[in-house]
Amino acid sequence: MTASPHAVLAATFAPGETAVTDAMRFTREVMTAWATGGMLHIAEQVAGDLAEQVVDEPFEVIWKHLGGAVQVELKQRSTSPGDPKAPSVTVEEWGITFAGDSRVHWARLTLPGSKGAESSEWLEQTSRGPHWLGFLADASDLLAGTLDPDMVPAIIAQIVVPRLSSWCGVYTAESEAGPQRLVYLWHADEARIDALREQLDEMDVTAVGARATSTFHLPDAHVLAVPLTARGRSLGVMCLGRADRFPDEVIQLAEDIGRRAALAMDNARVYAQQAAANRALQRSLLPPNEPEVPGLDYGVVYEPAGEVNEVGGDFYDLFKAGDDSWRFAIGDVCGTGPEAAAVTGLARHTLRLLAREGYGVAAVLGRLNQAILEEGERARFLTLLHGDISPAGSGLEVRLVSAGHPEALRLKPSGVVEGVTTPQSLLGVFPEVVFEADTIHLDPGDVLLAVTDGVTERRSGGRLLDDDGGLAKMLAECAGLSARAVAERIRRGAADFAAQPSADDLAILVLRAR
Repeated sequence: MTASPHAVLAATFAPGETAVTDAMRFTREVMTAWATGGMLHIAEQVAGDLAEQVVDEPFEVIWKHLGGAVQVELKQRSTSPGDPKAPSVTVEEWGITFAGDSRVHWARLTLPGSKGAESSEWLEQTSRGPHWLGFLADASDLLAGTLDPDMVPAIIAQIVVPRLSSWCGVYTAESEAGPQRLVYLWHADEARIDALREQLDEMDVTAVGARATSTFHLPDAHVLAVPLTARGRSLGVMCLGRADRFPDEVIQLAEDIGRRAALAMDNARVYAQQAAANRALQRSLLPPNEPEVPGLDYGVVYEPAGEVNEVGGDFYDLFKAGDDSWRFAIGDVCGTGPEAAAVTGLARHTLRLLAREGYGVAAVLGRLNQAILEEGERARFLTLLHGDISPAGSGLEVRLVSAGHPEALRLKPSGVVEGVTTPQSLLGVFPEVVFEADTIHLDPGDVLLAVTDGVTERRSGGRLLDDDGGLAKMLAECAGLSARAVAERIRRGAADFAAQPSADDLAILVLRAR
């Protein structure tokens, strides 16, 4: 454990059921970042083996890149009650060291090709045999394991070096007609990367391999240029270099990898573009700014669930409706994606438009219900809490309607919590429904809490967070807190209620009279 590391990545983990898998996931991210994919499965196993031996306290996983090897260290302040065990896979070295009251359980793995040359022995075993198929299968798994377009070139290089070549450079372009640039370069001998980069910068190597696989020479290397083409579009070029000529088997392998790599790159780009578009759409469905409301302290939390390319169905809003009137809303559209986003946009803009034209909260919901029904097959059910805030002497007067939404709660400074809304029909179901507003008064220090079912229906086993008044009990513990602190306390309580990530969107709106 005395070698000077080239790079260090570390993370701290809490004990629990997911500690081992979290340590293994962190290891996978480290190996990908360091382009050491050939060690991915072994490194994950070693990290998991070490994490399984920790006591029930937080621990730190430290990965060190030592040039020709990588080393994992698992650091914990207390000593494990049993004897340390060796990893279940072969490692170069492993052991235990102590520093003060901390124990470090470590293992070192030699990187393949650390001597700086491709493996001819591996090539002989692989050529046109079952090892070849295994290699391509592993390559496909690595490429399919990321949807980050910036990560794919690094994975390409770590697949081919040192098995097929001594070095690999990946060129890509922003568009098919745009200029290609070197985005990733890897050499089995890291000390030679800078000189090689300067050499490649002086040559237009992409002109050779833009359309078909070809070979050319550099002063000290044979170079194989493989086009990266997916769905008829040129995405870039993969250049492999080695001291001797490329055998036909290697060329065939490189072309096969190039096809897989190009498809992975294209998928990652499409995913990234879709994710960016949906993030922009999500932002457009949330308030553009936070207004200043006299006599009101407020806090909001919004967390969409699911994949990054999904638009959440929850939303909130707070806006000025008149000279001495402000409106708020928190809603939940059934489902996610573009269809839900369309209803969210319809609801948000309808609320703002009708409120500014002087319609009361009950009348606004009646007209919004009709607008949703007129969407026909595109319509989605919507639960909504909509209210009006006006200064009223000492405190605030609030008129609100709960259309199928989880009950709004009022917290008094004394810690007393009570429901303040009358349940009424959700929107988009019945055409003849008539809504009626409830009126409440918020004295200074009173808190009004509104949430979506991502909070109330947070599930842990067979129990929901709001069973037996769970949300009210959580709110009662927030007496004396600011609106933002209350919102954060509810968010944290929902997150801590279950170990698994939430499968539903979450929105929290807290209004506190000053």
